[in-house]
Amino acid sequence: MNSAVVDGVIKPVHPAALDLSPGVQSGSTPEAPVKTIGPSGLRRAWSFAGPGYLVAVGYMDPGNWATSLSGGSNFGHALLSVVLLSSLMAMLLQAAAVRLGIGSGLDLAQACRRHFPARLNLALWLGCEVAIVACNLAEVLGMACGLKLLFHTPLVVGVCITALDVMLVLRLQRKGARPLEAFIAALVALIGACVTIQLVWLQAPLRDVAAGVLPTSQIVTRPEMLYLAVGIVGATVMPHNLYLHSSLVRTRAPDGGRTGLGQAIRHATLDSNLALGIALLVNVGILVLAATAFHRPGQVPIVELQDAYRLLSPVVGASGASTLFGVGLLASGLSSSITGTLAGQVVMEGFLDIRVSRAKRALLTRSVAILPAVAVAAWFGHEGVGRLLVLSQVILGLQLPFAVAPLLWFTTRRRHLGVYAFGTRTSAVLWGVAILLVAINVWSVCKAL
Repeated sequence: MNSAVVDGVIKPVHPAALDLSPGVQSGSTPEAPVKTIGPSGLRRAWSFAGPGYLVAVGYMDPGNWATSLSGGSNFGHALLSVVLLSSLMAMLLQAAAVRLGIGSGLDLAQACRRHFPARLNLALWLGCEVAIVACNLAEVLGMACGLKLLFHTPLVVGVCITALDVMLVLRLQRKGARPLEAFIAALVALIGACVTIQLVWLQAPLRDVAAGVLPTSQIVTRPEMLYLAVGIVGATVMPHNLYLHSSLVRTRAPDGGRTGLGQAIRHATLDSNLALGIALLVNVGILVLAATAFHRPGQVPIVELQDAYRLLSPVVGASGASTLFGVGLLASGLSSSITGTLAGQVVMEGFLDIRVSRAKRALLTRSVAILPAVAVAAWFGHEGVGRLLVLSQVILGLQLPFAVAPLLWFTTRRRHLGVYAFGTRTSAVLWGVAILLVAINVWSVCKAL
């Protein structure tokens, strides 16, 4: 194990801290890890804060806005139980990604490449790329839609403008992990503030919200409701986030030894759960907003984001409600597109072991999303954006088991993770979650047929 100087003392550094970002070429100077600071437990926990918020934005991206908006306007608060359940599953799975990254020093894509046969890796990589394209499509279209709503920018032009976020990603990456995390955390705070203010203006009935937390059998018996439920699961538990998180936590340098790594896993898991808790509140807020504003007798269900933007201010009775909706959507698209680009880099580097510069990988990842988004925007226009966003989240849901199964294969077996593998009870819960996700997706395909 290597060593590093921390507060004037030479301490061992976990190998995970030495491979800090995808694409660091041999002989190059890697970005310095964020070190654990001081003996204080609070300061130690704070030093591990940050990666969870880069992951959390993927749980409140424009795809979430579209599925929650459609679910709330069509079925009221009935799908809140799905939002809650999927968020709890996300916390468990992201905790597994944290454990893999810190405990093994490998991200999920690297672990697959090292331990799985080439053909299986190829299939997993292709499936993950499909999920990333679907996710990026939602993020790019959502950001372009926000630009159109706020600044009347043509949708195709807005899609092209989103390519500029690659420059932002590269600039922030050069400054280190903390500035990038701080920027994303600020966008998360902005999204939360926009949703909260609208809910305060709308005064949603708390009794209906509480009733929606309890699941109903209609979710699985009504095909149109199940379709949206699968979309919510796909928008909330995102496969590429598992790859991304297992890589991001490796930017931290835990103290060496079993105790130090165990503390690092606990602190990073706490960071993840707090960030995902905020994402849960945002998703609940969007669905409650849609249910309260648009699920009314005689009201046509709202599917398209621009319709919600246009009708929100008259319904709420505040002229700024629509503007806040657009600002929140734009911030959601920007933040999630940044992390989507990072996830694409992690997956490509991990599975294919391609050693190219960050700029080339970022441009390649973004172009994979931009080209189909331009085609969609030119062909369907803004009228089909909402439906395409929901469809993209269903695709994510269908790809999810192919990321979850390898993750649990590594984190529930001592052969791969040693003493840091999950215990028997936790492993049973995690595999139960995986089986539930597979069952949901199989059910949706059968209903579609």
